[in-house]
Amino acid sequence: MFVIKKKYYLIIESIKDINIKNIKKPKKFSIIYRKSNALENEKDLLKFRNDCKYKKMDFYVANNFKLATQLSADGIYLSSYNKSLKSLSFKNKNFDIIGSAHNHKEIYMKIKQGCDSIIFSKLFSVNYDPKASFLGVIKFNNFLKTNKNLVPLGGINLNNLNNLNQIKCNGFALMSEIKKKPAKIFSRLF
Repeated sequence: MFVIKKKYYLIIESIKDINIKNIKKPKKFSIIYRKSNALENEKDLLKFRNDCKYKKMDFYVANNFKLATQLSADGIYLSSYNKSLKSLSFKNKNFDIIGSAHNHKEIYMKIKQGCDSIIFSKLFSVNYDPKASFLGVIKFNNFLKTNKNLVPLGGINLNNLNNLNQIKCNGFALMSEIKKKPAKIFSRLF
């Protein structure tokens, strides 16, 4: 079975995490670049950004307004710990703002920061912390009643991918599964 959503957010920590040439319907995909501790060559980052532009994929930079501006990113991604209101100065410049939240308080902060979409986690149980709480489909749909701009993240893998069809949102976000089985995931998204 396939998952049909309007938007797919792929969160990467390095441009080596993903080969965008494998993505068959690029207009639906947005790349969120969360710089890891390893320094990426600025020239390679710019080439990756240009490849995204060529494929008509949105490109966001996490928490770094300077880098987002240098790369002519489509927007900024504000992690849940980011409480800065600096994003408001970019709001009217055709610059999208995406936030990340884990509870009502953080959702409110992301709304205050002017976020167009809020990546909300954890949807399912995650391998790295199986005892951690997660929302599940019903609770996530209940959160959507208060804010339609929520995008699920967390624990989404090949085994539970079909459950996303039960969620009443326009898209979802992937992070760890991209590194593990990118070709299989991309083949099931439309």
